Amino acid sequence: MAMQRISPLLAYLVAILAVGFLSGMDAAMKKVGLEHGALAALSWRALIAAPLVGMIYFWLRKGPPGRTALRYHWMRGVLMVPMSIAFFWGLNRVPMAQAIALAFIAPLLALVLAGPILGERVGPRIVAGSLLAFAGVLTIFAGQAQADLGRDAMLGSLSILGSACLYALNILLMRRQSQSAGPWEIAFFYFAVAGLGFWIVNLFTGLPPFPQESAGTLVIATLLSIAGMLGLAWAYAHGEAAYLSSSEYSGFIWAAFIGFLVFGEIPSPWTMAGAVAIVTGCWIAARTRRVDHAMEAA
Repeated sequence: MAMQRISPLLAYLVAILAVGFLSGMDAAMKKVGLEHGALAALSWRALIAAPLVGMIYFWLRKGPPGRTALRYHWMRGVLMVPMSIAFFWGLNRVPMAQAIALAFIAPLLALVLAGPILGERVGPRIVAGSLLAFAGVLTIFAGQAQADLGRDAMLGSLSILGSACLYALNILLMRRQSQSAGPWEIAFFYFAVAGLGFWIVNLFTGLPPFPQESAGTLVIATLLSIAGMLGLAWAYAHGEAAYLSSSEYSGFIWAAFIGFLVFGEIPSPWTMAGAVAIVTGCWIAARTRRVDHAMEAA
């Protein structure tokens, strides 16, 4: 029997839904982070997620990971520790839509870094797109200055930009990692290695007590994270990357909608204008090649 062909539109809709799951995860993590701190939220989420994903991974796996795969699992897991802490620390201090808009520069930075690191050509479209996206970042910061949101909001935005720089390196590692491991293996080692890293950091900052009153929110964040990862994996398995890549920009709409529902956040005109410039810059640069998905769970 011939395999049923999946409609490209269906794959695109699933990708958008998966991005929505990840935006919902961001909101749940922000809610826990505001009450208990970003590191505590990340640490306990990893402790919940690793066994859940691990059970499925060990059930489905056909053998142990190879040496190359293990090297990338450890490298990427270690990198995810400061990247995730920086993102969620910043997310606790700025509106969700603004955080996602700033995070959109990650795939663009990856294209730029692919030149010196992977030896790929950095063409004029990438340069033009980078300049436009940089103008969008400056627009968002100008809006912060106009609104006088305070020192915490400025530090939060800088923290998210720092996280985006680390995520750009993470994208380059993902390109190599995905060639030697499947999605369940990648997800398990992400939660296991990064989770171990979060708890090692806790040894120096103080072990966080279990946030019992936020346990339900943590479970929701974990399930949304896993659902988002699986949704994107399914979508990209049934649709072309060039066609699906623009679905990631629905993250700004999801973040604005969920941020308003959960936290009463309303994106400023400066944030909207900056997001348009960043997305347009990414689109210009991405027309030359595939851009890896930027909305993977942090």
